[in-house]
Amino acid sequence: MKFNNKKETSIIPSIYIIVVAVFITNTFASIELKYDDAPFNYSSLIPNVISLLVGIFIFIVGKTFEFDSDGETINFKSNGVLVSQFMHYREQRTEVPKSKLKDFRVENYFFYKRLHVFIHSRNSKGYRHYKYNITFLTGKKIKALKMSLAKILEKNKARA
Repeated sequence: MKFNNKKETSIIPSIYIIVVAVFITNTFASIELKYDDAPFNYSSLIPNVISLLVGIFIFIVGKTFEFDSDGETINFKSNGVLVSQFMHYREQRTEVPKSKLKDFRVENYFFYKRLHVFIHSRNSKGYRHYKYNITFLTGKKIKALKMSLAKILEKNKARA
């Protein structure tokens, strides 16, 4: 099974530009209010703080995710969205044989989803733990991801 979330993440740069524009506009409006005769109050900074927090959140969760379980290996790839055409600044790539997959877990917070993958380590001291941001995967794709990984785990347990 092979899929990615490039279609879902294509809107992120537009949202990020809007958030930055709102931040800059509110900053200039706050500066203009500061130099008026009216006393300065901190309530004019609330839109700046909110837009800054939304911008940071979009930067953190704005990642593409690719999954490929065709063949003998499992491939996970995650990359940042904003400047990914120019440089791979937040790339995370894992390629392992299917037989080394030991467990996985999907955490679903309200605005954030994360995939935890546990791979058997070479030195037999435990597991390697990989985390992938899957916030922008659709519900169908998350369900397919879980089914594919569960199927691989069943085959691994049958071999053992």
